[in-house]
Amino acid sequence: MILEKRKIYITVFIIAILGLFIVQFQYLKIGLSLAKVQFNKKIAVAGENIKQDLESENQLSFLIGQAAIKSDSYFKLSVDSIQDASRYFLNDFITYRLSKNGIDTDFAYRLYTRDSTFYLKSPISFKTETATISYPIELEGYLPTLLKKNIVLELQFKDLNSHFLYQLNGLTIPSLLFMVIIIIIFIWVLKSFYWQKQVITRTNQFINNLTHELRTPLFSISLASKILEEQGEPKNKPIIDIIKKQLKRLNQHVDKVLELGKLEFQKKPFILKKINFKPQLNSICSDFQDLAKLEGFEFSHQLQGDSYFINAESTHLENAINNVLDNARKYVSNQPKIELSAFIEGKNLIIKVSDNGIGMNPNEKQLVFKKYYRVSNGNLHKTKGYGLGLSYVKEVVSNHKGKVKIESELNKGTAVMITIPLLKTHGND
Repeated sequence: MILEKRKIYITVFIIAILGLFIVQFQYLKIGLSLAKVQFNKKIAVAGENIKQDLESENQLSFLIGQAAIKSDSYFKLSVDSIQDASRYFLNDFITYRLSKNGIDTDFAYRLYTRDSTFYLKSPISFKTETATISYPIELEGYLPTLLKKNIVLELQFKDLNSHFLYQLNGLTIPSLLFMVIIIIIFIWVLKSFYWQKQVITRTNQFINNLTHELRTPLFSISLASKILEEQGEPKNKPIIDIIKKQLKRLNQHVDKVLELGKLEFQKKPFILKKINFKPQLNSICSDFQDLAKLEGFEFSHQLQGDSYFINAESTHLENAINNVLDNARKYVSNQPKIELSAFIEGKNLIIKVSDNGIGMNPNEKQLVFKKYYRVSNGNLHKTKGYGLGLSYVKEVVSNHKGKVKIESELNKGTAVMITIPLLKTHGND
């Protein structure tokens, strides 16, 4: 069952992560498309600016024209030097215009005529095998008139996807980083969860083995007490009765530990039956009254109403109430007083156990239902136990669709209230 759940969790997580990657990929495609559209708009504006600047005769267009017609009559330089100067000046001019329009990526250019006559090439050119995107700008005005030909200034860009991805890094990198973090956290949580599951399983296996080992000496003590009862002297009967009662209580504690482990792993589901719980509650109070006389503490009980019809698993519910009484007996003051009252309130049976013991602070009230937690006095646990009682009580009451509430004040006492729903056919008011 655990392995099946684990497979389901992992499958759902993988599907979710794949879904996130697909959504991220779609957003990336949309982002790239928008970036291309925006880039084309910027190129169009930059191209129009370049076209307008080169349309009239100015220092740059005049220099380019002289280089194109290979004339050195206006400059004291060779034709090659004029052409080199033209290439660099035009490159700087295009760089300026592109950057003014928000385009900062590598480019190359060619200045040629429609009949493929080349006049100028950029200082930096791309290799022939490099995939490029070209944006031709057909010039007008001074240069076409000078050369008497249609002149095209072609801008070339390579690997624009890398450029667009770089611009989208502010979105893609954080998204990928967050997904990686989610994956790491999920793996860590899953690993921690199953590690804790293994620890709990091994702990319960140890407890189960230990409690089963206790069965043998308990059986031997039970057999010996029966022999003493049959063959012993009448004056020893009170002592034998004490041994039998304590043996019964010890057996109940062993059963409690075993049943708590079963409840946690649902090895033995509750089978609730319609019962009148008042006789069982009377029996619990009677046995606890005998223990009170034996140990010398004060116990009183008051059960209002004629019957308490509920859906219950009698053995578990009796053990839970015995646990609450046992806790009240353990955490007592110098003159212990314990009181059990049961009454019907609305559609619920209320069982309340009060004592004048050491009480609890607010922080401990939040922790007492946790397994293995025990109320302490400073750093010393004066009361012996394993911290299983109230954890078991809460588990049992929850399986009866009830609630457990604790009211406690430090050094003044504690009241534990168990609420169990009554059957709809209950006739008491």
